[in-house]
Amino acid sequence: MKQIWHNNGLSIALVGLFLITQIGLSVVGYYHHNDEQTQHRRPQISFIAYLMSPAFLEATAENWESEFLQMCAYVVLTTFLYQKGSAESKKLDEPEPVDRDPRSATEKEGVPWPVKKGGVTLKLYECSLSLALFSLFAISFVWHAWSGSREYSNQELAHGGAGVTTLQYIATSQFWFESLQNWQSEFLSIGVMVLLSIFLRQRGSPESKPVDAPHWQTGSE
Repeated sequence: MKQIWHNNGLSIALVGLFLITQIGLSVVGYYHHNDEQTQHRRPQISFIAYLMSPAFLEATAENWESEFLQMCAYVVLTTFLYQKGSAESKKLDEPEPVDRDPRSATEKEGVPWPVKKGGVTLKLYECSLSLALFSLFAISFVWHAWSGSREYSNQELAHGGAGVTTLQYIATSQFWFESLQNWQSEFLSIGVMVLLSIFLRQRGSPESKPVDAPHWQTGSE
């Protein structure tokens, strides 16, 4: 067990934190939703019904969408953009291991099978991380639009208005307000990380330069 934690502690901790905060979101959201139901003289709903409601699904998808967009954009932008002095940037004028051509390493031990196969398979594998993150963003975006349209329609119908389709909801200012208010914060946070890593340090973290590294040093080492 100790070896499992040592080898996988980061992913275990992050999954654990995700589950704790997601459960917290669902519980707090449930009470908040029923408080609103009471204020509008509507019947309260069960916890299970809330978890399947557009209100909860929209709130979840809206946040996941922005997170996957942030990570996808960051992975792609760091392949060809630089920031002098930042631990989050590749070195300005030195070759990096991540840039080497895998086609010359087909016989290396432990090489992933797409590298050995080559061709289109390798071409896709070279971009598989950004493609996966973009796919998760696209799924979350559609999920947000679909669940958000249902929640928006419920609110409109409750006030004597008309419901909307998913495509109609995407054209509303509310949909883009929900999206952009999260997107801007994600780009701000990663931008702050890039710039702060020029001047500040965290001993022991691979996201930081060594504590004694000069400010102008680019890359973690």
